[in-house]
Amino acid sequence: MGEVYRAVDGELERPVAIKLLAAAYAAESDLRQRFTREALAAARLSAGPNTVTVYDVGEWQERPFLVMEYLPGGSLEQRLRKRGKPPTGQALAWLEQAGAALDHAHANGVVHRDVKPANLLFDRDDVLHVADFGVASAAGLASLTQTGTVLGSAGYLAPEQADGRSATAAADRYALAVVAFELLTGSRPFQTNAATAEAIAHLTAPIPSATERNPELPRPLDPVMERALAKDPQARFASCGEFVETLRSALDDAAATRISAAAATRVIPAAIGPAARSTAGPRRAVVGLSLLALAAAAGAGALAAILTSSPGHAATKPKIETVTAPPRTVTVTTPASTQTVTAPPTSNTPTTNGAELNQQAQALIQAGNYQAAQPLLQQAVQLLQGSGTTDEANADYNLAYTPTQLGSCGGVLSLLDRAQAILGQQPQIDQLRATCTGPPGHRPGHGNGNGNG
Repeated sequence: MGEVYRAVDGELERPVAIKLLAAAYAAESDLRQRFTREALAAARLSAGPNTVTVYDVGEWQERPFLVMEYLPGGSLEQRLRKRGKPPTGQALAWLEQAGAALDHAHANGVVHRDVKPANLLFDRDDVLHVADFGVASAAGLASLTQTGTVLGSAGYLAPEQADGRSATAAADRYALAVVAFELLTGSRPFQTNAATAEAIAHLTAPIPSATERNPELPRPLDPVMERALAKDPQARFASCGEFVETLRSALDDAAATRISAAAATRVIPAAIGPAARSTAGPRRAVVGLSLLALAAAAGAGALAAILTSSPGHAATKPKIETVTAPPRTVTVTTPASTQTVTAPPTSNTPTTNGAELNQQAQALIQAGNYQAAQPLLQQAVQLLQGSGTTDEANADYNLAYTPTQLGSCGGVLSLLDRAQAILGQQPQIDQLRATCTGPPGHRPGHGNGNGNG
């Protein structure tokens, strides 16, 4: 609908973006006046969250223009075209940021009318901002009644817009749901090469299943998307924030269920890595104690395994290993039986030795006391960070492992990355990473510690 230029504000010496309305739209004086009026109204939103700031509005050779803040991160449209759909956690973060801007605009009486990835821009910190508030309405792009003016946005049109009715805040929420569908599945719900047909499909076609498009998504996601993409504006969510939070809950609930099911049947490793020299004690084998939920059926008690140091190699044959420290007895109850294992003793004297803290935490993990293990592991990770030792890698892994047993994936991926940087590829790391990145996803900060979740 026009051209965008990067320029420099001569007075404030800052980079800006200038959007110049296309000559075809600027030919009518009424439209130019409406553009200026709507743009000024949109400028009121500049102090709002995740909104591109409008600095000035004017005309050049009878063509209206906007002067806006320059965002160097490009648009979401460019990212989708270049990289495809993002990780689920990242998608939710972006939707939350866009939703905050739209809800703020709606609270101030401004409807965007043209929410789409091309109007979602990133700053240098990778934070998303919504651009072009009011521009669509000013240019007459509210519906298909303006022949040939909305084909570029047809994929995101609400049914009422496709039917020539007025666009309200509910239309913006519908468009955000289309963006969400695209981020989670890799395609728009009614995507086709024929723009007009796609616009009409929003009005007449049944809502497709997101989980059929992307089988990695959980089934509870479908009713959330169906409500967000409802043909009737009144049937949709009351706000963008409510939509994103419901979407997040559906993903998190399914993730917690899957983690709990996996924990009931999976061998639980408490340490990984090769036989290694401790950073603060005599040389000894790093023992990976693990419990098997079906141990009684297999005729096994407490199992221990020493893992090889070569990436991709399987663990050596399981055997009982004696830790060179006065043992204490820990009783562990599994679904099949009650077992007794030996573990390194804890001490009432505080320690600043990260390796010893990690060993104490391992004993608590074997006893199933994950909450008590977490603070010890947090201290161990802090003390060992940067040492590049297997003790550091084991502490990172254990701190990543414990929250998954408590139904969360918070911070797991960044810890696994650090452990893998020291140990290389390890099956345990791969398995735990798959737990927190596979279907159905998780919220940022609950399993998305490094933004790859």
